[in-house]
Amino acid sequence: MVKVGLTGGIGAGKSEVSRLLASYGAVIVDADKIAREVVEPGTPGLAAVVEEFGEDVLAADGTLDRPKLGALVFSDQEKLKALNAIVHPLVGARSAELEASAGPDAVVVHDVPLLTENGLAPLYDLVVVVDAAPQTQLDRLVRLRGMAEDEAGRRMAAQATREERLAIADLVIDNDGPLEALEPQVRKVWARLRGA
Repeated sequence: MVKVGLTGGIGAGKSEVSRLLASYGAVIVDADKIAREVVEPGTPGLAAVVEEFGEDVLAADGTLDRPKLGALVFSDQEKLKALNAIVHPLVGARSAELEASAGPDAVVVHDVPLLTENGLAPLYDLVVVVDAAPQTQLDRLVRLRGMAEDEAGRRMAAQATREERLAIADLVIDNDGPLEALEPQVRKVWARLRGA
């Protein structure tokens, strides 16, 4: 088994790289997806979030109002730390379960947005960073995701810097260009991972 950490700043294109790797046969352990699962209605995770932040973070249907919670925590480092202290251990436990169920010859790609910020690089055999210039990230967040520019800027500022991510990279995928330039790079990375 090869354990790979995949990361990149918001809007860098990590999700597309993850999708391509999955199409080649990688087992994807998606931290964002798991983070949503561990705070679904009825879970201990959601109960802990409500206890910490109050019922205002719930939507009318009892689900977590992610935009409201995001606006709250991405403008306050202490609140972000409190949220991470609840969610990260739950995500880690579920990720370990998924990894354990993969075969011995699997390439297991852990898609972890906050890999750099949380000092997780030592947990992986290789770290792959999807890199894009901050201006490219900002443009994608505003144009493709419909975020307000100031909100996109706050989310970017809450993450590691480009330089911090590149410092932990074993392999870098440059995603500053068009989508069609991405696939050949990901295919090369896949070949390297299969040979690792």
